[in-house]
Amino acid sequence: MKPLHTFAALLALTFTAAAGEVEIFNGKDLTGWEGNKDLWSVKDGTITGITPPDPADPTKGIIKHNTFLVWKGGKVADFELSFQYRIEKGNSGVQYRSKELDPGAFGPIISGYQADFEAGDKYSGILYEERGRGILALRGEKNTIKPGADAKKPTVEKNGTVGDNVAIQAAIKKEDWNEYRIVAKGNHVQHFINGMQTIDVTDEDAANAPKEGLLALQIHQGPPMVVQFKNFKLVETK
Repeated sequence: MKPLHTFAALLALTFTAAAGEVEIFNGKDLTGWEGNKDLWSVKDGTITGITPPDPADPTKGIIKHNTFLVWKGGKVADFELSFQYRIEKGNSGVQYRSKELDPGAFGPIISGYQADFEAGDKYSGILYEERGRGILALRGEKNTIKPGADAKKPTVEKNGTVGDNVAIQAAIKKEDWNEYRIVAKGNHVQHFINGMQTIDVTDEDAANAPKEGLLALQIHQGPPMVVQFKNFKLVETK
């Protein structure tokens, strides 16, 4: 009977792992997502966001505020999310444990944690809190966030590093596909790009630290840009 017990245990573990995985993108269309459909679409199996040029000044994008494509399948709390992204110009990111504010002229507006990335050389991999406390960890930092005198100005304690900033940037492929992973458990969050850890944050600012919330994809105001996402894998771990 021991082999049967072993098989049953393995089957239970497999089922538990599968049960925690949530499909958030069907690879065909934007079912389950909400945003400005003039800016967001599905092309060649990827979620694609664009900022069209402003006719008055083609060096600038037409949108005047950051806007988002919001996943409407529920809220996330403790989870692991992996996906692939590529970006041409500009800045983008994935919001998590976020909340929806009043929409703007160009679509949804979101506040909360952001796994940032960009076409430039500084911000990919950082932890940023959109419309909140700002930068909570630059690339390579291991930080603890403590309450500050102002709700939007926490105390950031730097406890060490998780990697070399220059080496992480060197491993990011410009205008090509990169792998991003977000791990959130309790008040501890981590980001990874192409297998390299980029930040490690323990958020002890209890009054302001988001515990759960929405997932969303960002188009940042600025120059005309293109951002694409594919191969999402969301596993809830709570």
